[in-house]
Amino acid sequence: MSIFTTLICLLTLHQHPKEKVVVYGGTPGGIAAALSLGQKGEKVLLIEPTSRIGGLLTNGLSHSDFRTFEGLTGTFLHFSKEILKYYQSKYGKDSIQTRECFRGTHAEPHVNLLVLKKMLARYPSVTVRHGLRLEKVSKSGNRIATATFVDASQKHHTIRADLWIDATYEGDLMALAGVDYRVGREARSRYGESLAPPKADKQVQGYNFRLIATRNPKNRVMPIAPKGYRRKDYLPLLKLLKTGQLRSVFCYPSGGIYKAHIPVLPNGKYDVNDVSRGLVRLSLPDINNDWPEGDARKREQIFQQHVRHNVGMLYFLQNDQAVPEKFQKEAREWGWCKDELRENGHLPLQLYVREARRMTGQYILTQKDTEHAKDDARAVLHRDAIAMGDYGPNCHGTDHVGPRFGGRHTGEFYKPVPPYQIPYGALIPKKCRNLLVPVACSCSHVGLCTVRYEPIWMSLGQAAGFAAHLALRQKIAVQKVKPSEVQRLLHRQGAATIYVSDVLPGDRDFGAVQWWGQQGGLHGLSPHPKKAGQRGKHLKGQYYHAFPGHALEKNRKLDNKLRKRWMAILKELGLKADGLQEAKTRGEFIQSAYQSLSRNR
Repeated sequence: MSIFTTLICLLTLHQHPKEKVVVYGGTPGGIAAALSLGQKGEKVLLIEPTSRIGGLLTNGLSHSDFRTFEGLTGTFLHFSKEILKYYQSKYGKDSIQTRECFRGTHAEPHVNLLVLKKMLARYPSVTVRHGLRLEKVSKSGNRIATATFVDASQKHHTIRADLWIDATYEGDLMALAGVDYRVGREARSRYGESLAPPKADKQVQGYNFRLIATRNPKNRVMPIAPKGYRRKDYLPLLKLLKTGQLRSVFCYPSGGIYKAHIPVLPNGKYDVNDVSRGLVRLSLPDINNDWPEGDARKREQIFQQHVRHNVGMLYFLQNDQAVPEKFQKEAREWGWCKDELRENGHLPLQLYVREARRMTGQYILTQKDTEHAKDDARAVLHRDAIAMGDYGPNCHGTDHVGPRFGGRHTGEFYKPVPPYQIPYGALIPKKCRNLLVPVACSCSHVGLCTVRYEPIWMSLGQAAGFAAHLALRQKIAVQKVKPSEVQRLLHRQGAATIYVSDVLPGDRDFGAVQWWGQQGGLHGLSPHPKKAGQRGKHLKGQYYHAFPGHALEKNRKLDNKLRKRWMAILKELGLKADGLQEAKTRGEFIQSAYQSLSRNR
């Protein structure tokens, strides 16, 4: 590049607004990133392409996917506590609404939106802009220089920033920045994953809407025929109804067409989802493979196909005279919520994009990362972990064979696993020096099927925000940020990087225990369970009590065998063992070791 051309480029850059950090995508991951940056006083521009922040959390996915309350952490835990406060304040601590919000994890979409806006408003350094869709990215070497967005009036806005966070479900920013990524499934031999197919392909997990519905007549809006509705599309459904192959229209967890999650949401609302392994599915994996790399027009076409299928089917069941009376009567009891999503006819603005692009970053999370360490209750250890999750690989299918009604999805799997860790390398590209990707993160297909949940994406977003802060303060590339420094910031905010069922955020020993767990101190405390991924006692719906074998038992006497192993870890860390021979309990030892670390910083 000539000196003249370089000068022209520099002059052009300085004509555009300059930001410290731009977060593209107002998803839960994007909001968590903006919040952690705001906590550190960093100036942040959060850009959401639609008119509503919150991603799926404000578009119908109110029945959050996690296995145990002990696995809730960081920003999502704080968010759920804010939700609980809202219901307690509005309806009373002993109200049915407070009980049904399930400790703040199950809220109505408009409440989720209200609380997320309130959380962001606490930080004046965070600005939110809606309705800007990314169109172009320019780079300077291995750094993103500018990004150009287009608004609803087709006006272009070019923005400069020191650091960028791609928090879209699709990974649109990283793709335009030339970051390596993959769409589709890897072959089983690629990473040795038993859940992967024998051969690689371009299939991605099926999408559908998370519809928000009610049976309350006072708050019910009956569905109308969507644009392009065709009665003939649903006639094959009649055979399944008349032969008794379907027991109901709405069900949990199976036997029907629409899965109405339990426990019920506050004020008689239901988060409605796809029926896993069902004869009739809301998800359409055979038509959404073009979404990840599709332009706005292609995505709109796919979006409308899902509207016709997800909404048109209920309209047919409620109104067509050929539908058996039993099913029609039941279907007519249900409708959309009058007080939700008013701006879009009470329907979600966003499709549930379970999987799109996946970055090929510095570390690729695979099925093996979710499996037990040798002879251990715990999953494999990652000392550089910046997040953890307790929900196993879950795929609603990647293709469909046979008729639309009565056929079956292929590529479907659901696997119990122990709580696992996610390394920092899954957030960062190999080369781009000023970009973090917490949502379309670096995973195999199977790996993404275990991190693709809003609480985990929030954890990854929170970590990305703190990593961005460190990169800015230290004036270094994101690849140079030390995971241990990200961990320290996370632990101070009550964000776990390893699952410990009896030392939770708010416990005075939380930071020390998290740090010790990162050094491998908690591995080996409990043996491999009889059944891989063994869960605790069933609680309700998809939720369970704490995973067995994951407690520290900090008041338990420290035996000589464990003391010897822990002393070896201290030696490996180069820390002095002064006074640790006198520690009587596990908790005393860890606190003393943590204090030794503090003195050596």
